[in-house]
Amino acid sequence: MTTPLQGITEDDIANYLVHTPGFFERHAQLLASVQLTSPHGQRAVSLQERQMEMLRDKIKGLERRIMEMIRHSQDNEAIAERLHRWVRAVLLAHDDATVADVLLAELQSEFLIPQAAVRVWDTPTQSVLATLRDLPCAQAVSDDAKSFAGSLTVPYCGVNAGFEASRWLADASTITSLAMIPLRHQGHTYGLLVLGSPDPTRYTADMGVDFLQQVGETTGAALARLLG
Repeated sequence: MTTPLQGITEDDIANYLVHTPGFFERHAQLLASVQLTSPHGQRAVSLQERQMEMLRDKIKGLERRIMEMIRHSQDNEAIAERLHRWVRAVLLAHDDATVADVLLAELQSEFLIPQAAVRVWDTPTQSVLATLRDLPCAQAVSDDAKSFAGSLTVPYCGVNAGFEASRWLADASTITSLAMIPLRHQGHTYGLLVLGSPDPTRYTADMGVDFLQQVGETTGAALARLLG
């Protein structure tokens, strides 16, 4: 703002005061007489009172930020605890025929996931583990689905656009959003974990995927025992 005052602008006055710190020491009475408008109403307040109000507002803002940091910290601790319980349950599942079921059930329970399914391929065809071929996790998967899983560099999160993987879920017709996480072992994609929700905002394209990647890595390591 440049309202002229005998050839002097407000910027000139502000610049002078900033670069002349002794001005208010020589004219201390001015500080007491300056009246400003309070941000909490139209009443006039002194400069000192206005500074105190600004300081209180700043403190309140810092308090809100601290409380938000504490809440995020508590949320992260809760997630870490649930993740720990899930991993422990998976490690205790020594039966190859039940490990996938345990993994899914505990994952849904700990993280309140409405529906979840997993498929793996390249399971043994001639071995003592051949009975694994009859498990839900080892049912046939199309080449397109395998190719899709192999193309994922990060988990897919977004709308259910009729993906083949969505039909692995128990009640696919109710699912509106999906997270699809590739399972890898020694650099080879051998499976796909699918998480589904009827809530369209549960899995979105702009959400962070770090946690889902951790879940995928753990699942990939746990189910690698089913490979031939």
